[in-house]
Amino acid sequence: MLLKEKNKISPEEYLTSEKKSEIRNEYFDGEIFAMAGASREHNQISSNIVRVLGNQLLEKPCSVFSSDMKVNIKEVGKYTYPDIVVVCEKEEFEDGNNDVLLNPIVIIEILSDSTEAYDRGEKFAHYQLLTSFVEYILISQYFYRVEKFTRQDDETWIYSKYQTAEQIVSIEAVNCEIPVSEIYRKVNLKQHYLKHNRLKIKTT
Repeated sequence: MLLKEKNKISPEEYLTSEKKSEIRNEYFDGEIFAMAGASREHNQISSNIVRVLGNQLLEKPCSVFSSDMKVNIKEVGKYTYPDIVVVCEKEEFEDGNNDVLLNPIVIIEILSDSTEAYDRGEKFAHYQLLTSFVEYILISQYFYRVEKFTRQDDETWIYSKYQTAEQIVSIEAVNCEIPVSEIYRKVNLKQHYLKHNRLKIKTT
């Protein structure tokens, strides 16, 4: 869940405070939003993807970064932390600190109950303002479901969905493939799915 802080600050103040902060915070239009910690399943999925993608990108002019790399969306005054981001060719950063990326090509978000609507809605809309950005991948941490949005030349997006372990997710922008089984390696979906549903039943 993103927890809203009240006081408006400048981007410079945000970046300075973020270097000292023990937690990660997003920034949007003068406000900061504290980001809750990730579950074990979330972290395992992220590690799996970084491992598989990283191996495939070793001999390519691309790099993959996990959740500590910020992305700046200048058009709306936003700094955010994608779960995973891929950049190719010349990496463009906001300054010499090299911790705020400007030109991601692929962004991957791992969904939770508290962030799913945001990741699908406003956050995706903001990401689309990045001209370098061409593929968006959403991953459930509760069951086999990977969704991919691929940008077309006319600014429309093609939607693809993968829901079985045998399927392979093709990331065309970087010419990589990730088996769904590898995304969910060492993730106990059955146990987590049952726990997730029990919690939903209790709150409805």
